[in-house]
Amino acid sequence: MSEQAQREVAHWQQWHDRADDLWGWSTPAGLERAARRARLFLEQGRMTPQSLVLEIGCGYGEYTYRIAPHVQTLYATDISPELLNQTRQRLQANCPSARVLTEIQDATALTYHDGMFDAVFGCSILHHVNAGQSLREVARVLKPGGWCVFSEPNMANPQILLQKNIGWLKRRAGDTTDETAFFAGQIRRLLHAAGLADTCVQHFDFLHPATPRRLIPLVDKIGRAIENIPLLRAISGSLLFSGCKPS
Repeated sequence: MSEQAQREVAHWQQWHDRADDLWGWSTPAGLERAARRARLFLEQGRMTPQSLVLEIGCGYGEYTYRIAPHVQTLYATDISPELLNQTRQRLQANCPSARVLTEIQDATALTYHDGMFDAVFGCSILHHVNAGQSLREVARVLKPGGWCVFSEPNMANPQILLQKNIGWLKRRAGDTTDETAFFAGQIRRLLHAAGLADTCVQHFDFLHPATPRRLIPLVDKIGRAIENIPLLRAISGSLLFSGCKPS
């Protein structure tokens, strides 16, 4: 295990019981954001009921339980044993009949065979690791013609830019010392360097987790409109990107 991976494990041993507070997926707006992301993962990952799928960085299972019922088998992986335990509990509560294997894996050194998976996905994981090495591993374990899809924080977003680069803000937000965010052009270069084809990078997500419930429909409608406006969409909260392993 790399030193960076060891720091991540140590960090989440301290923070795993507060992961929900840090990530904001359980707020009313957070639930809307998670549901939309899951739909996009299924769609852009070309996942079907026959798909063998790998999730990298499953955390406490927010996307595991949303994706698992729609695919044949899901391998849910994380480097933190504590977060994997929470994932298992969530699966038991939400989709006990789904076929899911939970395993400890380092995203930069996956132990799976070449060409094993139909699809690979992850939410907010690559900014915790060596993204280039991880995407090369993703390309390796994908079947020819298989797709990967990820969402990551957008460094061009003002809040994220400050949070990822100012030490005291980073600590207050519960970020690890190594985590960062990405610019769209940076992601395109990483996808191409990993040997992935038909790549697509989209700016999306202007719905903040703290949005009051009554304002969610309006803010979401405005945000989706901004996603289609050049220049303005560049400051979106997240980047959604996908790529295919050449046949």
